[in-house]
Order: sequence, then structure tokens, then C-alpha cells
Amino acid sequence: MAKQNVSEQFVDILVRAGVKRMYGVVGDSLNPVVDAIRRNSAIDWIQVRHEETAAFAAGAEAQITGSLAACAGSCGPGNLHLINGLYDAHRSMAPVLALASHIPSGEIGLGYFQETHPQLLFQECSHYNEMISNPQQMPRLLQTAIQHAIGRGGVSVVAMPGDIASQPAPEKSIEHALVTSRPTVRPGDAEIEKLCRMVDEAKRVTLFCGSGTAGAHAEVMEFAERVKSPVGHALRGKEWIQYDNPYDVGMSGLLGYGAAYEATNECDLLILLGTDFPYNAFLPNDVKIVQVDVRPEHLGRRSKLDLAVWGDVRETLRCLTPRVKVKTDRKFLDRMLKKHADALEGVVKAYTRKVEKHIPIHPEYVASVLDELADDDAVFTVDTGMCNVWAARYLSPNGKRRVIGSFSHGSMANALPQAIGAQFIDRSRQVVSMSGDGGFTMLMGDFLTLVQYDLPVKVVVFNNSSLGMVELEMLVAGLPSFGTANKNPDFAAIARAAGAYGVRVEKPKQLESALKDAFKHKGPALVDVVTDPNALSIPPKISADMVTGFALSASKIVLDGGVGRMVQMARSNLRNVPRP
Repeated sequence: MAKQNVSEQFVDILVRAGVKRMYGVVGDSLNPVVDAIRRNSAIDWIQVRHEETAAFAAGAEAQITGSLAACAGSCGPGNLHLINGLYDAHRSMAPVLALASHIPSGEIGLGYFQETHPQLLFQECSHYNEMISNPQQMPRLLQTAIQHAIGRGGVSVVAMPGDIASQPAPEKSIEHALVTSRPTVRPGDAEIEKLCRMVDEAKRVTLFCGSGTAGAHAEVMEFAERVKSPVGHALRGKEWIQYDNPYDVGMSGLLGYGAAYEATNECDLLILLGTDFPYNAFLPNDVKIVQVDVRPEHLGRRSKLDLAVWGDVRETLRCLTPRVKVKTDRKFLDRMLKKHADALEGVVKAYTRKVEKHIPIHPEYVASVLDELADDDAVFTVDTGMCNVWAARYLSPNGKRRVIGSFSHGSMANALPQAIGAQFIDRSRQVVSMSGDGGFTMLMGDFLTLVQYDLPVKVVVFNNSSLGMVELEMLVAGLPSFGTANKNPDFAAIARAAGAYGVRVEKPKQLESALKDAFKHKGPALVDVVTDPNALSIPPKISADMVTGFALSASKIVLDGGVGRMVQMARSNLRNVPRP
């Protein structure tokens, strides 16, 4: 048997860790690793057109599977392009291993062609970031990187010079058992007892849930019933907690709706479950707050806590629920449910009034029809900006659908590359990219990746020829919009020229049939929907400064946004409110 080189050993370890594919752009110092992948049938090399796409795709794959994913960039500019997608993966707690190929080891520090310093560049967006300077390091260093990514949830970066990658692998190298899953974390009895006392003493309890409630839906519902608590959520908690939820009061934050803001500010005990909610302006200052999180560094960094609980949401609630006293008073819960339903009823008309005749098309209407036509287990990838608003308000979670976006990092252009990673996992599962025209054009080159691999991703472009969220920011600041207009081509024509299915929709009556035809198409498809640039949205509560900003602007824009099928759920939940 021929002796392995370092690249071959590197790839073998990735395969042992469960990596199925590596996304990247081949070149110079990366060539030995890519050649090792070519000769290993257990892993695929996925050629993208931009390394940023590679990192976003790997991050999406890791978020959906919960397993390690991988990406790579060649030395200097190649791996530099990874950085934005790696920031997003790291902040989303997605386990990703990034290979930053490096210049020849003998030239490091001497200003060589394409020289950068990966150990400095990736420090802030990784749990582990080290360079292999000797073949003897490689097995243990890579194994350590993998365990950091999986165990801590985030990115590990390994820099490796191209000449090291080609050298013979060390004989009798140490290969220990790899960690490929995370353990559950149970709080201590003292914390559970303190939390139990606080819940029992409180008259009005509200739960506010984030992505840390994944897998804990049943436990959250059982606890909410026991203490008669309204349940609100952050955007990343929506897909895990909103469905089959008779206690739902909507979402808080800049994209919020319903009564979540009131429920979190009018209770006397707020329990934050698995959320690192960044907008502390929406959190109360005069309410007792408990935070439960599996990452201790998240505890208390957004608001002053009366109790910090380090643990998984599911394990914490399993310990807590049997110990708390059953509450019988539903007055607070029922009042919040009614406020929630009333709030949704008030805005739902915004997208139903004359929608069949409104040209340009209401983006709310597009999102609503998309929600109705998409598969029950569809994966939606959502661009940052106004697409976030429409996804937050119109996509209906059901426990099977997934919604992936740059919800913590807030990068543009994430939807298309994340759709690539989501679709490679399962070609038979429907993947829909909700792309803004600004985000789509930023990484539009990787639409060709869909064509090259015949990935059946359906790209729906919300084409309002503007950077809509930025315009809203300017209006809030009292500034006229400037530098936000896009002169766009016919995206459907570009899709057809690339060899994909493409259709342009300019009238509302064309929308449903266009989406149905695109969904039926077996390969990649793009639906270019010309939408109203004046459709904007505001949060459920706005400050005096925001109002002043709008008053200073000369705009007469209507800022109400609908809420899709959520109003139906709110109406249904009202049936649980006892009648006098």
C-alpha cells in the first residue's frame, strides 16, 4: 500500500468526522488537498464560483444537519473570501471546519506573493485557529479543530501551507476517537430550586424563545400550560416554537408583530429560553429576568439578570416543570392572546386590499402565496433586509420546515449560497431561496453553480430595484434615500441564458401559476417578481426619535405589513380564552 501524504490523511480524518463534501474554489496551494478529495470516494469536492458562497453553503449544511461541514480557500485572496460566510456560521453556532491554504512554509513572514496571516484574520470568527507547520502536527491539530467546532458549536480554521500538504504523512500518527455530537447540559439543583421559587412567586410569567428551543417544543408547551404563560419568540426561534402553540403572542424585535412586546414588558417574570436576542431596547428594565442558555458566555450580556441558568432548554424544563406549582389564573395569558389577535387583525388588511390589482406587486402577497404553495417540509433560505420581514411574517412553521438566514450576522447575499448547501443534503427536498435583488446580484455568479450541478433550487427574487431596508433606515434617521436604487436586468432572461428555468412576473394574477410551474420544474428555476419598492415595515413599538425621523422625511409611504396565516392561528388560540 502506497504511503499517504498529509493531504490524504487530512481528507481521511474529515471523512471519519462525517464530512460528506467540501465547498471551495481550487487553486495553487489548495491543489494537493483537492486532488486527495478527487481520489476519495467518500467525500465530494463542490466547486463554487466564489469562496464566500463556499462558507455560506457549509454553514447552511451544518445548521440543517447538525453535523460538521467543511469549506476551503487557497492562499491569500482565496481564503480571505471565506471570512464573511465564516462569521455567519460562527454566530449561528454552525459546526464548520475551514481549510485556509497558505503560501509555502519557507516564505511565511517574507512578503511573499499573496501572503496573508490566517491566524490573525480568522481569530474573531472561530473557536480554534491554528497553522500546521510540520506534518507531525497534522492529525492531532485537525482532530482538535474538529472537536472545537462540534463541541463548542461554531467555526474552526486550519491553515496549511501547500508544501506541507504534499509531504509524506507521519507514520504511527495518533488518531483518537473523534467527538461528533454535543452532550446535553443539565443545570445544578440549586439553580433549579431558585428558578422554581421565582416561578411560583410570580403572578404573570412570560416565555421568550430563541433557537435554543430546537427540540424542546413539547417541553416549552407543557411548561407554558402549567404556569399559564404567553410564549413569544425571536426570529431564530420562530421555526421551533410558533407552530402548534396555543400560547403564541408573536415576535418581538425590529421585525416583530403581535403582542410579544407587551407580553415581555407587562409580566413580572420574563424567562429567556435559548435566545441571545440582540435588541435589548425591546427587553424590559423593571421586570425580573431569568435566562436559560447552553452557552454560559451568553448569559446576561443583553440585560441584567435576576438568575442565570446554564443548561439546555429541554433538560432545564424537564427538571423544572414537575416542581413548579400549577397556576390557575389565566387572566394575563388571555389578555395577551386577545391583544395578539387584535394586533394581527389590524395589519392583515395591508396585503389583502386590492391585492389582485396592485402593480407593482405587493411583496407581502408574494410571500403569502409562496407560503401556501411550498412543500410542508421545504427549506427556505432568506436574504437579509426586507425578505427577513416577509419571511418572519408570512412563512408558517409546522415542525418540518426549516428557515435559514443570516439572522445573527446580518449579511447580504446569504440566501442563494445557503440554498446550495441545503440542496446538496437532499436533492429531493424542496429548497426555496427568498432573494432580494440586492443580495442576489451580489453573489449572482453562483447561480451558475446551481446549473453546473443541476441543483433544483427555486430562487424567488423580490425585485423592487432598491435596497429596501436601507431606505427604511434612512427614513428613520430623517434622511432622503440616496444610493439605494438598483438598475436591474431581466433576471429571468439571465437564468434562461445560463440554462435554467426562468420566468418574470409583473402582474399579481401571473404569480401563482408562475410559482407552481417553477416548483414543478425538475432543475434549477428562477422567478423574477417585480415588487413594490414602497412596501416597508416598522417594528411593533417605535421610539419618539424614530417618529421624528419619519416626520423629517418627505415620504408618504404606507408602513403596515400583513401577517399571512398567523392571524388564523391567533383566531384559533382565542377559542381557548374562557367566555364570561
